[in-house]
Amino acid sequence: MTVYGAEQKCASCVHLPSALETKEWLEAAVNRKFPEANLSVVYVDIEKPVGEEQESYAKAILNDEYFYPLVILNGEVVAEGNPNLKSISKKIEALIPEAK
Repeated sequence: MTVYGAEQKCASCVHLPSALETKEWLEAAVNRKFPEANLSVVYVDIEKPVGEEQESYAKAILNDEYFYPLVILNGEVVAEGNPNLKSISKKIEALIPEAK
């Protein structure tokens, strides 16, 4: 799972946690809910992407195609802006049936 964001919060996200804080919260919550899944959560600063995939998502965010934090799971956008753990959990369960 990858969380894209920036040090500076987006204008509509001022009252929300930062993207890095979201990554840390999401990692803790997912690993607590799905300990057997052994999921890792990676943070990508949209100002410093590495590789073609990261550059593509970072560019899309910078072009206002997505809000950040943007959460990607297995190549699919599963949340943006203010991620919802319930919807992310459903996506994980669909990918890892034994995680239910």
